[in-house]
Amino acid sequence: MSDITAVRPDDDTGVGSYFVANYPPFSVWTAEAVQTDALPALHRPSPASVPLGLYLHIPFCRKRCHFCYFRVYTDKNAAQVQQYLETLACEWEYLGRLPALVNRPIDFVYFGGGTPSFLSTQQLEGLVKRLTAVSPWTSAQEITFECEPGTLTEAKLQVIRRLGVTRLSLGVENFDDGILEANGRAHRSGEIQRAYGFARSLGFPQINIDLIAGMLGETDENWQRCLQRTLELDPDSVTIYQMELPFNTTISGDRLKGTGRFTESLANWSTKRRWVAEAFAALEAAGYHARSAYTLVKNPSETKFVYTDRLWEGADLAALGVASFGHVNGVHMQNLDQWDDYAAAVDRGEAPIARAYRPNDDERLIREFVLQLKRGVLHPSYFVRRYGVQVVERFAEPLARLRSEGLLSFGPDSLTLSRDGLLRVDTLLRRFFRPEHVDVRYT
Repeated sequence: MSDITAVRPDDDTGVGSYFVANYPPFSVWTAEAVQTDALPALHRPSPASVPLGLYLHIPFCRKRCHFCYFRVYTDKNAAQVQQYLETLACEWEYLGRLPALVNRPIDFVYFGGGTPSFLSTQQLEGLVKRLTAVSPWTSAQEITFECEPGTLTEAKLQVIRRLGVTRLSLGVENFDDGILEANGRAHRSGEIQRAYGFARSLGFPQINIDLIAGMLGETDENWQRCLQRTLELDPDSVTIYQMELPFNTTISGDRLKGTGRFTESLANWSTKRRWVAEAFAALEAAGYHARSAYTLVKNPSETKFVYTDRLWEGADLAALGVASFGHVNGVHMQNLDQWDDYAAAVDRGEAPIARAYRPNDDERLIREFVLQLKRGVLHPSYFVRRYGVQVVERFAEPLARLRSEGLLSFGPDSLTLSRDGLLRVDTLLRRFFRPEHVDVRYT
């Protein structure tokens, strides 16, 4: 049974994954493929034409958000955090010298979490020194750093800027203290304003603000206030996600067990789409430009999202840390998702991979097709050059249905989603999956 919520226009938000981050679904990745596919891929040189990115999973938070489904820890002391960072560095000192990764320039870097800004300045500087000793980042086109506003000081932001971060992503989510509290967020509105002011004064090339439409307790009135506050801050880019409830969130557990812990209202999908549509309209009226189903940017010629652009076009990603997801030499791989198992594997001098999957050419094409459709405009000529496939023919039936529903239009070398289609794109992507993947559990 699929855990991707079957979303109809007036459906309540149910338990299940909504956001499509990869293909094929994670549930078809296997432990057996670690030996048969992942390890051979790491020990084989990669094509020089494929860009390489580095993802660093920093799994520490002050609090666990009630909607969070990532591997994070809120109970680790300073010594344990330092131990993890040592393990992370050792992992790259091993992996970075394997044939698939050695001497390759790093095109982009992403500090994700968890909360990378949870780390102290000393920890950050020590980690980066160890990692860049293996592979310098001087040629990276983008270095992204996720932040929780309440963990930022001016001194810490100065260090983050000095480390070469080009895109600072602030996890604002909402500006209302009551809603932040109800959803388990650690920061408050005053910390947002203070952190943003510090960051802007330090000249980061790009400051991004994350918002979530439909958090527990969200209302029409508050959403409009959030949009106004966002416009007042005038960030370089804004990313807006629609609230979802994968199985391993606190809210999902409450709903499945019927314990009634969370009594705040939870918007249905049509309301969340309307709120995102209102956000797009307000930001576009202020001069922003829609870049994907989730992002708007002030200056498209200067403001890039290299991380997603590269991944949506098949780049390699060396992913470090517990439970992290990567892709090397045509093979998807995920690290062990338990702290002790992950650390023990690295200590043994092994790649700490838990499961993997080698997609065939058609699955690779589908992956890039569905991910690039999130941009709202897709160019069939790209797939002719890369795969020798006419996607208009390969996906004739689902494309025709989208067109008949008024969600898609055809151009000379473009497939363009309507705004309604763009804002519900994640619910449309399974139409392009291979039959054996349509009804399997996503994760």
